[in-house]
Order: sequence, then structure tokens, then C-alpha cells
Amino acid sequence: MRLNDNELWEYIREDLPYLDLTTHMLALPSKKVTLSIITRDDIICACTEEAARIAELLNCTVLSFLPSKTQLQSGGVLLKIEGEHEAIHQAWRLTQILLEYACGMASNAAKMLEIAKSANPKIQILTTRKSHPFAKRFSIRALLCGGVLPHRLGLSESILIFAQHRELYENAAAFAKAMQKLKTECVEKKLVIESDSLEDAKEMLALGADVLQIDKCDAATLQEIVTYKNLNAPNATIIAAGGINSKNAAAFAKTGIDAIVTSALYQSPMSDLTSKLESL
Repeated sequence: MRLNDNELWEYIREDLPYLDLTTHMLALPSKKVTLSIITRDDIICACTEEAARIAELLNCTVLSFLPSKTQLQSGGVLLKIEGEHEAIHQAWRLTQILLEYACGMASNAAKMLEIAKSANPKIQILTTRKSHPFAKRFSIRALLCGGVLPHRLGLSESILIFAQHRELYENAAAFAKAMQKLKTECVEKKLVIESDSLEDAKEMLALGADVLQIDKCDAATLQEIVTYKNLNAPNATIIAAGGINSKNAAAFAKTGIDAIVTSALYQSPMSDLTSKLESL
């Protein structure tokens, strides 16, 4: 899932619509230089292929880069490029900022996944569809590098019944009838229903829910739901959502749920990167 040249050019032109005014006004003589982007943290590399391609599009030569998903210790070099100083200065900030955001998300995702799996080796971390507007492809690309998966990429590919849908039915019987019909029509999709209590979860499992998304429940309630599911609907899946992040992921994972659904990874802190420019 690489970002293509059209997407990268859109990113370049947003930050470099005409010229690098600072470098242009300095009017320095032509000079070849190298630029290395270096991490100050232990990180998971992400979107290094895109950063290298941005450098190429701006007439720089890529000397080296580490593939996405590579674990890199503090002091390591993610990307090294060479070219005329004007071209290097154009590529410098564009590549470093992209890497700071991408590696930040990937590294935070890997950390949360490690924390959760230390409490429950079978658990998965899934990201919600609540990415920043206009940044979904970049965010998902970065998070995949960290080892997590998307819960929903959008509204078009999965069925998730919320309370706001259930309220449209006249009563519980009408909703139950609708779910029976839905199960017969959507033969290749799982029926996912959001629930928020043990009693409601029991009712939704009885209706044939393939997956229950338990929203904003405490760990004790989740444990009860998992225990009930294991005894009465062992083929169903339980996922937990709502306010879960790296700080509390282990507590939720211990309940035995199948996956954690989170939006927190979209707000990951940027990786601490620096750069070194050297004249040739």
C-alpha cells in the first residue's frame, strides 16, 4: 500500500507551491551536498519508500534508505540523499516531516500491540475509521507498518449496527426480525452490532451477531461478556472500543477479548528525528 506519485506531488505542492524562498534569496553558488535523516528515538520505520521517492521527484539522488517496518535504534539513519543544495533543501523538510509523523504512528502502534499481546497473545489491535480528514491513506499506510490492522476503512465495506440504527425500529421484535433478514441477505459479510452491557450483549448474540463491539465498558463487564460468549456463542467475536490506548490496553486485553478497536493511534506523537547536511 504505497502512496503514488500523484499523491506525493500533491503533498509536495502543498508545502512547495512555487519555490523555497529562503534558499532562493540566499543565492548561494551551486554546491553538491548530502543529507541524512537520523532518529533520536528507537523507532519503527514507516513510509521511508515515500520519503525516498519525494527526494527523487525533487531531483535528488537516494543513496540509501531503510525499508518500512524496520526497527531502528537511536542514532540510526533512515534516509540519505545527495544533490545540489537547492534541491536538497526542498526535499529536506518534506521528507523529514513525513517521516516524523509516519514513524511516530508506526512506533506507537507497535508499542500498543506489544503491551496488549503481553497480556493476551491472541489479541489484535484495530484502528477505527476516524483518521484525520484527507489523511486516511497516509495514516493507514503508517499504522500497517506498526503491525496493526484497520477495523473499518470506511462505511462501504462492513456492516456495523449502532444504537442510532436500532432506534429507528418500532420495538425489539421489529429489530430482531430485521436482523434475521439481514443475516440471510449479507451472506459474505459479518454482522457486527455495538453493545454496551452484559444483558444487551446476551440479546444481540441471541439474534445471531457474528461480532459484538462493546463500547466504553469497564474491564469487569467485558470479562463477564467474554465468559458468557465462550459458553453460549463460542464462534462469535468480542471486540472492545472506546477510550482504549497504550496506558490501559493490557487491562482490557486480559479480559480475553479478541481485539481492541482504537482511535488513539491517529494522535500518536511525532518521532524525534534530526538531520545532518554535509558538503561534498
